[in-house]
Parts: sequence; structure tokens; C-alpha cells
Amino acid sequence: MNRDMGLSALAPGESATVSRLMASGGIRRRLQDLGLIPGARVECVGISPLGDPAAYLIRGTVIALRRADAAGVRVVGCAPEAAPAQSGVPASVRRAAG
Repeated sequence: MNRDMGLSALAPGESATVSRLMASGGIRRRLQDLGLIPGARVECVGISPLGDPAAYLIRGTVIALRRADAAGVRVVGCAPEAAPAQSGVPASVRRAAG
């Protein structure tokens, strides 16, 4: 799938590439500081039971973002991860996040 969508649309286990940031001001800068820049690979590792926030793996670090903030990050190339061991997240973190 190559359509542009919000990061918040990723399901656990799916990954995509950041295409652009729609956020502005301080939140835009914070997202960039976290590594969410065009070309970065990001994977959804889990969503809280109530659906907000969700945990994402970006550049070897798991971060939690609220749905509204994640929607400002546009991604392309949504696909399930090939194998959990390739993501760099230990199995114990995956179980806790999902």
C-alpha cells in the first residue's frame, strides 16, 4: 500500500516510512526531535486499551504519541513487519505494548 495516511492509522505490527509532517509550531519541532523526519521508518508496536496513546518504534526507541499528534505525521508504504526480531524491540516490550 503506497497511499499517504496518518501515523495514527497504523495497526500494531505495521510499519511505514514518514513522508511529511503536517504539524506546526512546538509539536512539529518535538516530533522532529524524536526522529520523525521524512524518510524515517516507524513501526506501531502497540495501542493502549482505550486506543490512545499508541507506542511507535522509531530509530531504535519506543515513543508514545497521542492520536491527535500522530495524525500530523503522514506516512506511506504501510506493511506488516517481516519478523519481530528485525524490529529491535525485545519480546518483553512487544508483549507489554500490545
